[in-house]
Amino acid sequence: MESLAQLGLVFGDNPPSGPDPARPRSGADSEALDAYSRVVTSVAERLRPSVLSLTIERRRRRSGGSGVLVTPDGYALTSAHVVEEVDGGRAFLADGREADFAVVGRDPLSDLAVTRVVAADLVPAELGDADRLRVGQLVVAIGSPLGFTGTVTAGVVSALGRSLPTRVGFATRLVENVIQTDAALNPGNSGGALAESQGRVVGINTAVAGIGLGLAVPIDGTTLRIVSALMREGRYRRAYLGVAGGPQPLPPRIAKQLGRQTAVQILQVVEGSPAALAGLKAGDRILDVDGTTVTGVADLQRLMNEAAIGRSMIIRILRNGRSQDFAVRPIELTS
Repeated sequence: MESLAQLGLVFGDNPPSGPDPARPRSGADSEALDAYSRVVTSVAERLRPSVLSLTIERRRRRSGGSGVLVTPDGYALTSAHVVEEVDGGRAFLADGREADFAVVGRDPLSDLAVTRVVAADLVPAELGDADRLRVGQLVVAIGSPLGFTGTVTAGVVSALGRSLPTRVGFATRLVENVIQTDAALNPGNSGGALAESQGRVVGINTAVAGIGLGLAVPIDGTTLRIVSALMREGRYRRAYLGVAGGPQPLPPRIAKQLGRQTAVQILQVVEGSPAALAGLKAGDRILDVDGTTVTGVADLQRLMNEAAIGRSMIIRILRNGRSQDFAVRPIELTS
């Protein structure tokens, strides 16, 4: 019979094979640990006063999420799915106060919403720029997972450039450049802050992607335009074309002529949509819109902005090996 030692199990007075836990850490180890702790604690101290715990009542069912104050007069960001189908609720502040909040606007296709809290002496967070993030960079998440207000977790940016699919009615969209982090996120973290080491908010936590993986909508130029529109008008206007598709390689001859490898192949055209009325069909590959190159779905999404609503646009497509131009007039997307 094998001995316990042969099985690798250590009991009693047998010395451990690893480092002695009672042995003092080296100066380098202590400095590294202290530096990490200092960053996380400083971010937490700076940002916790700006993070809200939100409680919502839906048909006798209570749910919750998080929010981030971004102005001194009470405007706060959260996830659109947190405040879906409600006009407001109760907000719990880090200092123990409670206040009512109202939903100012929401945009389910970016999973962002703006709320407003009625309270004095509010502390807004400083917004950063997610475009400056790097894989491996330290980030800190603050929110109210499982109802535990002001919970702080830390991790790193584990990936950038992810896409988050969203859907409202017949409309689908990919939220671009989503931040993936291994900072622990749980139900209730949605709408909370993801901050970099200086305490600037670079993302709004939106989803738990799996064990040890969380996703956050980035704070960048695109999302700031959405937030600004939600604060002003309560909505963000998009143009609607009426196609569903994905990237598709171009035939080698066409790719050489155009100097690019992909286009967006139309997989479905919604009946009665602007694309259908213009004559676009499933199988067509969109090459460009008003002379702007389209190589992926994100390119097409960026062009379907407020300025495109009601304006005639020339869409060049590849059909049966030949390019053709179609005049399309997008309408406003409604849920």
